[in-house]
Amino acid sequence: MTNLSIIIPLLNEAESLPELYQWIKKVVDHHQLTYEVIFIDDGSTDNSWEIIQQLSSENKAVKGIRFRRNFGKSAALNSGFEASDGEVIITMDADLQDSPDEIPELYNLIKNEGYDLISGWKKKRYDPITKTIPTKLFNWATRKMSGIHLNDFNCGLKAYSHLVVKNIEVYGEMHRYIPVIAKSEGFEKIGEKVVEHRARKYGTTKFGLNRFVNGLLDLLSIFFMGKFGKKPMHFFGLYGLLSFIVGFLIAFYLLVNKLIHIIINERAALVTSSPLFYIGLMFMVLGTQLFLAGFLGELVSRNSGDRNKYSISEKTNL
Repeated sequence: MTNLSIIIPLLNEAESLPELYQWIKKVVDHHQLTYEVIFIDDGSTDNSWEIIQQLSSENKAVKGIRFRRNFGKSAALNSGFEASDGEVIITMDADLQDSPDEIPELYNLIKNEGYDLISGWKKKRYDPITKTIPTKLFNWATRKMSGIHLNDFNCGLKAYSHLVVKNIEVYGEMHRYIPVIAKSEGFEKIGEKVVEHRARKYGTTKFGLNRFVNGLLDLLSIFFMGKFGKKPMHFFGLYGLLSFIVGFLIAFYLLVNKLIHIIINERAALVTSSPLFYIGLMFMVLGTQLFLAGFLGELVSRNSGDRNKYSISEKTNL
């Protein structure tokens, strides 16, 4: 097992890769750390993969995974986690906005200070306002819902213990909520480190407004899965039971009311055609559906366990 696995997802970052690799190599060699650098090409249309192949031919510690198409950053990270073999795993972006000079201290915090996860905090950012405002909203919402007091959940520069990455699954847009996923799996020692944020040197940002909506939906998914993913019946069954009881009480009231006034046919007809009757019926049907949803959720959760798989066209040094 190597000291470090450095996982770098990328999309059309050919200009940055040689400079980033040389910078990483200089830092880890200076600190005498054994390492592997895993580049995940997430469907690039430039010559990023050719550069990764060239770097891997020069250094066996450089490894690469190439997707057949763009699956997203979460898919790239998940594949990198599965392929990694380091005691400490560090993720960073390929656009040179994350500084490899942060690697030794991040490694020390995991290896020697006993943290499960360290998230970078880009306290001073160089991103456009169209990216910083959604990020601030996400960070605020995630803090409130998760109870994890981090300032920058979305920072790509993070460090993990080997156990963390082998026990979590990342998909959709959930890479920004990895600390929440890790906590739900029982990894409680989560910290934060202020890191340098550098202005983009090459290429263009991949951030889009659609990620704002997707990220919000994924946050709700994580919140639900963290609380009820292993026991969906605790959610659906509870509300289904409450709904059914409300509907049953309404129906019971109407039945008693009708029996009391059974002699007066006109009054009985009014009771059975009352809107309250249909409201009670609706609650009972809804309750039954929720209960069945919980039961089906239990069946799915007990019979699933395979991680998401992504179509990989090539690998190098793996």
